[in-house]
Amino acid sequence: MCGIVGFVGNGPVQKVLVDGLAKLEYRGYDSAGIYIMDTDGQDALFKTEGRIADLDQLVDYDLPAMMGIGHTRWATHGEKATRNAHPHQSASGRFTLVHNGVIENYEALKAEYLQDYPFQSETDTEVLVALVDFLAKEKGLSGEDAFYQMLALVQGSYAIALVDNHTPDRLYGAKHKSPLLLAIGDGFNGLVSDAMAMIAYTDQYVELQDGEVLILEADQVHITTLDKKPIERAPYTAELDAQDLEKGTYPFYMLKEIDEQPAVLRTLINAYIQDGAYHIDADLLQAIQAADHLYIIACGTSYNAGWIGKKLLENWANIPTDVYLASEFAYDMPLLSARPFFIFLSQSGETADSRQALVEVNCMGAPSLTITNVKGSTLSREASYTLLLHAGPEIAVASTKAYTAQISVMALLAAALGNIPIQEIARDLGIVASTMESILAEKSRIQGWADSNLMETRNAFYIGRTSDYYVSMEAALKLKEISYIQTEAFAAGELKHGTIALIEEGTPVLALITDPVTGSHTRGNLEETKARGAQTMVISMEDTARDGDDFVIQSVRSELRPLVSVVVTQLIAYYTALGRGLDVDKPRNLAKSVTVE
Repeated sequence: MCGIVGFVGNGPVQKVLVDGLAKLEYRGYDSAGIYIMDTDGQDALFKTEGRIADLDQLVDYDLPAMMGIGHTRWATHGEKATRNAHPHQSASGRFTLVHNGVIENYEALKAEYLQDYPFQSETDTEVLVALVDFLAKEKGLSGEDAFYQMLALVQGSYAIALVDNHTPDRLYGAKHKSPLLLAIGDGFNGLVSDAMAMIAYTDQYVELQDGEVLILEADQVHITTLDKKPIERAPYTAELDAQDLEKGTYPFYMLKEIDEQPAVLRTLINAYIQDGAYHIDADLLQAIQAADHLYIIACGTSYNAGWIGKKLLENWANIPTDVYLASEFAYDMPLLSARPFFIFLSQSGETADSRQALVEVNCMGAPSLTITNVKGSTLSREASYTLLLHAGPEIAVASTKAYTAQISVMALLAAALGNIPIQEIARDLGIVASTMESILAEKSRIQGWADSNLMETRNAFYIGRTSDYYVSMEAALKLKEISYIQTEAFAAGELKHGTIALIEEGTPVLALITDPVTGSHTRGNLEETKARGAQTMVISMEDTARDGDDFVIQSVRSELRPLVSVVVTQLIAYYTALGRGLDVDKPRNLAKSVTVE
């Protein structure tokens, strides 16, 4: 959600901070700010409600600086306003702090230690910087010791960067449940909540784990536990290309990422099929085969992908599979089978709800797999096994290529478990990639339908049966999150059980009909909505098509059809938001990476 960038050393500090925050815009935010300081302790603070472009206009790039911290805020405690934007400073002006996460006991800390403190915001974050200041002043502690003592008192989730103007050559950081990385550069060191924030300056990073503290100077770093025990950990090389983070000639990242899906699929084929064999850890396959039930845990788009994965794993691997929302599973766990295996789906690998569920799974001692786009992410580190999506950075808030990559990885996993011949699955996925390209070549047709039918409506429905219903769930989510049209997905057979009461003259109803077995039933349900005034659209396959269908897709293997039908719905969502003049990549109130529960 929120983003953090910190820097100490030689370099263009303001530019590093502002550019880094711009790279984190995809995470979602409503305000931003930076704090800079030179070696003499002279400092400046710039923050504002709104976009990075607004912050950029405020920043004085001519001020000398040797260190600084920056932040993009997604509002949790306190409204969207400049006074609630980070960085927050202590009343004395000595300490400045940025924070991702949620402090659960901030009110208790205020009541016990800070009753007379002149708070300027409604945030839980200001309590942290005020508490450090209080501990330093009342107990005569150094800034470093006050920071450690503050962390010992805090309950909740956090990634923190702190500056003490008594030590202008030093930056402090700490992590618990929210992502934070140490960035190691030539003549500088930094901390970031996402490697892409500083990838233009270094590709060397160290992963911080929960309960760890960072002390950074330009030429050295120290990692310790909360009780100051030193930790040694080697850096890793971030496999990111700075060019991948740019839009190039595309007007929006979302369109770029939709177009990248065929290439991602071909990358996955090459990654997981090598030398005529499935290139998947044999221990992972054995662990799944030893299970009597699979449990897919996910949120949002990943949850929708999980339903397609369920069908693949049941149909090909012959293992019973259920799908659960992570936010529900962690606190209301179902009755589990005797030998469960858990699969976590997450684009970022940092999803807080999924992480909480994984904590419970690990306490049970059960085996688990994370399928994620981010190597070394928290869910990847803490699960028993990892399969990577190899999709490259996904910047747009509305996920597209991560969804199809998740399904593709689950298809390859299910094929390996079910002994589907390698040549067969490679061929079929190759056909899917080519079919995606044929859909992408007809963008103008899809844009025309969206312009004619979705520009003025307040509501819309997607319907389908079996896998078409599961794709409808994702299609509805895409349309509602970026166009703000209230869109719902329904199993077509359920319309008569209440939902058809919502159909009015002109209501858009989009039907996915790719299943030859249930297609005629869905068509009957669609006629029922048309009789009540609905404006309908049919997306079908060559072997399910009828005259008059709006978009007919080349037929592919039945189990893989969600990979192609969803591309049409992604483009419908994109062109609807575009036509309505909305910010496609940054829909209101949403964040790309949800790192708080």
